[in-house]
Amino acid sequence: MTARCDVLGLGCAAIDDLLYVSAYPAADEKMPVRRRERHCGGLTATALVAAARLGSRCAYAGVLGEDELSRFVVERFRQEGIETGYVRRRPDARPVHATIIVDQSQNTRTILYDLDGAVGAAPDWPEEELIRAAGVLFVDNIGVEGMIRAARLARQAGIPVVADLESDQHPRFAELLALVDHLILSRDFAARLTGRSDPAAAANVLWTPERKAVAVTCGAAGCWYVDAARLGVLIHQPAFSVEVVDTTGCGDVFHGAYASALARGLDTSARIRFASAAAALKATRPGGQAGIPTRAAVEAFLRQQGGTT
Repeated sequence: MTARCDVLGLGCAAIDDLLYVSAYPAADEKMPVRRRERHCGGLTATALVAAARLGSRCAYAGVLGEDELSRFVVERFRQEGIETGYVRRRPDARPVHATIIVDQSQNTRTILYDLDGAVGAAPDWPEEELIRAAGVLFVDNIGVEGMIRAARLARQAGIPVVADLESDQHPRFAELLALVDHLILSRDFAARLTGRSDPAAAANVLWTPERKAVAVTCGAAGCWYVDAARLGVLIHQPAFSVEVVDTTGCGDVFHGAYASALARGLDTSARIRFASAAAALKATRPGGQAGIPTRAAVEAFLRQQGGTT
C-alpha cells in the first residue's frame, strides 16, 4: 500500500532568479542590481514547501527533466523533506523559469516568466493509488488535463482538492474549476472570472453547492471567504499588520498553509487565519520559499495576536 501523504502536489515548479534593485527602472534606464539570488518557486512547489515547513508530510508527483533547473528543484524538495520518488522524468521537460525584479523601495515585485518545457501534471500520472492515499490534493493550472484526471479521482475518493489558479486560457479550465472544492483565488483573478471587482461579491459568485470553501485574497486588505458551514455568510479576515520586506510567494504560502491546516482537520475560519498568519510572516523576510515560517513560528505569532492558533 502506498504510504499516505498529507498534501500531494502535481503542478508548477519554477526556478526564480531574484534581482534586487533600489527602485524599478523606467524605460531605457540603467540600474545596478544590488544582489541576486536563485530560489525554487512556482505555485505548487512553494505551496508544498510551505505545507512541509508547517509540519505536513508532502509529496510531489509532477513532471520534470534531467536538466540543471530540474535537479535544483528536486534537491530543494529533498531539503524540505518533500517526497520526490513519484516525479516523472521527461527529457523535454523543465521547470518554469522566472526572473523576479524586487523593488526594495516599494516592497513590490515584477515577475517575468518562461513556460517553455513546463509540463506540470501529466494526463496519465501519478497512479490512482497515490492520489487516493493523499490527505489533500493540490492543483494549479499547469497541465490542466492531468489536473482534471487527478481532481476527479480525488473527489470520487472524498479527498479535498485545493487549487491555486492564475489562468483560465486552457479550453478545459472550466472543467477543472468545477472539480475544486477548496477554491482560493487572488482578487484580480477572481474579478476576471466573475466580472465582480468587489472581492466579497466575487467569492459569492464563485460559491457552488459542491464546494466546501471559497476565499478571495486581497493582500494587505485581507481576504473574504464563505464556507459550507455558514452558507450565505461572507466573512472578512483582516490581514495581520507586519513590517513588509518582500511579498514574493505570499499567495503561494497562503495556499500551502491552508492545505496544511486542512490536512490537520482545522475548520475554515481557523484555516484562513492560520494561512493569513503564515503569509504575513513570510512577507517579513526576503525570498519566496526562503522566507516561509515554521508551524511553531506561526502559532507563536497567532498567540501574540490573541485568540486560538
